[in-house]
Parts: sequence; C-alpha cells; structure tokens
Amino acid sequence: MNRKTTISAAVVAGALTAALSMAASTTPAHAAKLKCYGVALAGQNDCAAGPGTTCAGTSKVDYQGNAWKSVEADKCEDIVVEVNGMKKMGSDKPLTRDLPS
Repeated sequence: MNRKTTISAAVVAGALTAALSMAASTTPAHAAKLKCYGVALAGQNDCAAGPGTTCAGTSKVDYQGNAWKSVEADKCEDIVVEVNGMKKMGSDKPLTRDLPS
C-alpha cells in the first residue's frame, strides 16, 4: 500500500468507529413510550385531551389533567412542575385536576 491509501483507510476506519459509538450511546427509536397526563402546556398535548378536545394541540390549560404527552415509560412520574407554590406530578392515568371550565 502506498501512503495515500493507508491514510484514507485510517480515516474511514476512524469515522466508522465514531459513528458506531454515537449510535450505541443514543436512545433507541423503539424505546417504550407511554401517555403521561398532566404535563402538557396548553395547546401542546399529543392527542385527545378528554371532553371538548379533538386531538393534538387542543388542550385548553397548562398541565390539564386529562391531556397527555408521550414520554419514555419510566420518566412520567419524574416530571414535576411547580405552579403557584404547588407541585404537580405527571401520571400514567388521566387526572381530575386543572380541567377547563
């Protein structure tokens, strides 16, 4: 092999190694997701948010209890927001709090 071929092979091998290690460190696209209720801002829910809503983006109030966002399965209850001194936690079931009137 000449010097140019050796350098090119080393560059390709390095790029391949970097790409493989980056792919291994990211969350897989098929990671388990679940509906997490009470964590979406108004108009930022993922789909139907109970009575009076039809689909994505139709929640009326921040942290509406029956509106959900899709999150990693083990992260929902880790989502805690503080509003007016009150802590509100995500739930894997619809909540009766903060429903629009």
